[in-house]
Amino acid sequence: MNKRQAKILELLSEQKKIEVAKLSELLGVSQVTIRKDLVQLETSGMLVREHGFATLNESDDINNRMAHHYQTKQKIAALAASSIQNGETVMIESGSCCALVALEIAATKKDVTIITNSAFIADYIRKTGNVKIILLGGEYQRESQVMVGPITRKCVESFYVAKFFIGTDGFSIDSGFTGNDYMRAETVKDMARQAKDVIIVSDSSKFAKIGVVNLLPTSAISKVITDSNIPMADEEYLAGVNIAVEKVAG
Repeated sequence: MNKRQAKILELLSEQKKIEVAKLSELLGVSQVTIRKDLVQLETSGMLVREHGFATLNESDDINNRMAHHYQTKQKIAALAASSIQNGETVMIESGSCCALVALEIAATKKDVTIITNSAFIADYIRKTGNVKIILLGGEYQRESQVMVGPITRKCVESFYVAKFFIGTDGFSIDSGFTGNDYMRAETVKDMARQAKDVIIVSDSSKFAKIGVVNLLPTSAISKVITDSNIPMADEEYLAGVNIAVEKVAG
């Protein structure tokens, strides 16, 4: 994806629906060029083209979730990947921000092994770099394209890593980090037991939401990588319980 296409997604995240002519004006290229960009983005599942307009695809498919705040998520992914050393083994759970972290690691690091329960991530990065992928087995959830359940627990018990990257569906000071799927949350807990440091990667919009199930106790989190729009109260709370907060420009 080029910078112009990433900017299109960012504009759509803000405005939900935008005219081709307006995109052409804002980005300083012809409408023909914009239409080619929109065709490519629609093929990837990130948006829907209408007559003279483009809108974000609102289904819960991971490609569609990746389109929301895409540029911010790219920056978060780059910051997360910068902590990884060549030859390191890491674990990465599912989610749009996690997928971009995996892609950034695959594109910029050498001889890294990524252990994941996400079939989407395994496919998403398979042609990038020379990264080794270990895909954990388990019950396959079609919509989120992840493996969950007791088989996944047994598989991950064979590994131990220094860093485990996860996303979150919500956060509040009272609830801590939360998710929207019980089986996925249980699998996150199983994977977290096999890691020294658990690192949350998420854009700040999740700090205005609360999921329906507990993801991990706050005490189990080592670091949060997010953007500069994280609420000040949340940032101060996290710092107060010894969770490092690293921010990119929002």
